[in-house]
Amino acid sequence: MSRVFITGVGVVSSIGLGRSAFFASLEAGRSGITPVTSFDAEPLGRTFAGEVRGFVPTDHLTRKEARLMGRCSQMAVAGARMATRDAGLDDASLAGPRTAVVLGTTMADADMLELMDHAFIVDGERAVRPPWVPRFAPSLLPIHVARAFGAEGMTLTLPAACAAGNYAMGFAADLIRGGRADVVITGASELLQKLQYAGFVRLQAMAPERCQPFDLNRQGIILGEGAGILVLESEARAVRRGARPLAEMGGVGMTCDGHHITRPHPEAEGSVDAMRQAIARSGIGPERIDFVNAHGTGTRANDVAETKVMQRVFGERRVPISSMKSMLGHCMGAASALEAIGCVFTLETGIYPPTIAYETPDPECDVALVANVAQRGPHDVVLNNSLAFGGYNSVVCLARPGVLPG
Repeated sequence: MSRVFITGVGVVSSIGLGRSAFFASLEAGRSGITPVTSFDAEPLGRTFAGEVRGFVPTDHLTRKEARLMGRCSQMAVAGARMATRDAGLDDASLAGPRTAVVLGTTMADADMLELMDHAFIVDGERAVRPPWVPRFAPSLLPIHVARAFGAEGMTLTLPAACAAGNYAMGFAADLIRGGRADVVITGASELLQKLQYAGFVRLQAMAPERCQPFDLNRQGIILGEGAGILVLESEARAVRRGARPLAEMGGVGMTCDGHHITRPHPEAEGSVDAMRQAIARSGIGPERIDFVNAHGTGTRANDVAETKVMQRVFGERRVPISSMKSMLGHCMGAASALEAIGCVFTLETGIYPPTIAYETPDPECDVALVANVAQRGPHDVVLNNSLAFGGYNSVVCLARPGVLPG
């Protein structure tokens, strides 16, 4: 099967817009968690999130394009514009049936649905404006990206909870390996939205001000938003046009716990299997893994479960791990895509982003945590873990180009 390379990345996040700003913030351990401004969160009792600031849609889209989309789609198209430029691709080279778009999300443009619902309740059905109707469907997320570039290959939305980004990347790689596409624009986008925010508050899953993965005193998640978009290309296409690969897609592991909607499986069998699948399908053993980006949500159950997973997969070997959610918040459907781009940063630089806000070790979370300050180390092969609600488990192995067996 063909090697699949990542040749470009685009980022819209609370810690930076664009690859350079995002990478600099990861290295510095900069927090993007701030008071919410996009809606009134005070009545909910929680007021902090990883909210994207300074994003101007018309910096990346025409006014007409922007008016056709909700914020989630705007961020996805903006991220795709950044990623294709980063890959050195112009619109003409992406037009046609050999370019596919596969994106993950949880709620897509749910802000538009909320707007319609509010108008309907307050002023009746005649207040619902026809142009709003086609803007909220999750199926339109990749369509907006495809239209921006004239891509005519497969388009697909994968609403696989917070594993959606990894799911999308895995499916995109399979399209290329199976000869159904030469290039795929993939990743995920997610919006910080009031209904979702209120739901997590009611679940008592939200921390007051900080996300503290693996810390003894962790209090839960902090929601975030953003888009992480990657350009995947076949080796043949990348070589033909002289592209410089940023990373190589290795194996992908996907499982389902089939256990509980919100609680991880006590024995974490599905998560262990997903990690082992990703490693084995990369043609290597666990001893080759240099760094793991943990799912690391900051909830009591998740972090203990993920610790057990690490111990079962790696035994006594203490592989460095970190959780970028401590900086970004939990970006739901976009989480694993943004974190995959963070893994590309590690593969390029040898820098492991830190888990910030870490203060007190937890005996139940005995892991080799990169705490508070970035570290350097071996960086040939890394894993990106996503162990989501509902038991969605997806793990992607990424490597420096040419490192994995051919």
